[in-house]
Amino acid sequence: MRSLIRTHATEFSLLAVIIVISTVLSFATANFFSLGNAFDLLNISAVNIIFAVGLLVVLIAGGIDISFAVAASVVQYCTATALGWIGGGGWVSGLLIAGSLGVLLGCVNAFLIHRFRIISIVATISTFNIYFGLLMFFTRGVSIYDLPDWLTDRVILFEHEMPDGTWIEITLPVLVMVICVIATWMLITRTTVGRQLYAFGDNPEGARRFGINIGAMQFIAFGWLGLMAGIGGLIQAHYAQEVVPNALYGRELDVLAAVVLGGARLGGGKGSVLGCVLGVLLISITQNGLNLMGVSPFAFKMIVGAIILVAITLSNTRIERLLPFVGQKGGGR
Repeated sequence: MRSLIRTHATEFSLLAVIIVISTVLSFATANFFSLGNAFDLLNISAVNIIFAVGLLVVLIAGGIDISFAVAASVVQYCTATALGWIGGGGWVSGLLIAGSLGVLLGCVNAFLIHRFRIISIVATISTFNIYFGLLMFFTRGVSIYDLPDWLTDRVILFEHEMPDGTWIEITLPVLVMVICVIATWMLITRTTVGRQLYAFGDNPEGARRFGINIGAMQFIAFGWLGLMAGIGGLIQAHYAQEVVPNALYGRELDVLAAVVLGGARLGGGKGSVLGCVLGVLLISITQNGLNLMGVSPFAFKMIVGAIILVAITLSNTRIERLLPFVGQKGGGR
């Protein structure tokens, strides 16, 4: 048991914190501890989890990207426009267009980082401003409401009527999120590329000497995040039933906080999909609880900042220093 805790210390810690916070909020609010609220949390968190698993791959590879949310906004607008040109299309064409555009924007970041040796955070700050500036310039901030029926029609995977007459449901974004989570888990844990990404993030120079293609790792990592950003952008348009140019602006910090909180190390070479998902859920639960308690949304921003600070501190501190019993030998079975 202790060996399992040591191996997955971050995940166990997050799960324990989620249980404690959920318990407190269930007493502090009337509606938090309900099946309907839990299903709403899952539906609302789906897009952030899609973004998060993409960002996880970049962090594992030793990079950082803060442009993905704006890139998703660009993909939303371009995809909606392209669908209008082709007469509406369908889910297949929509996902192909959105995914391709997302990969392209991700590869722009990878090209700048690899070709010009720019630090990833500097490169993505630049593309963040470039993408957002171009989007707002060409769109003039005008939203798109005239979307194809297939994109705006709600797809309900599961629904159930509660005794009080309300309905709980699981919608399409959750299914897409599950597929993206499984695909990312398989990429980083069940493929040679995944092992190379971890090796590259942990020791870039050693990976280069071992024969790992550095450029390929950067293009794969940022391209994967671009793919997730494109898919997440389209799913967000489906969920909101509209395309608003600045709707996703600012979401990158929430997602980054969640992924780092989930155990991904900013220096690279560490991170898990489970921890990433738990990190997103923890932040979503915290935000949902504060909203139900009537706390100002500005307070939530302060909490996200504190979460980033604490997560970075914990990522640089050995878990044995925080939980001495984990490092003790013996027992555990």
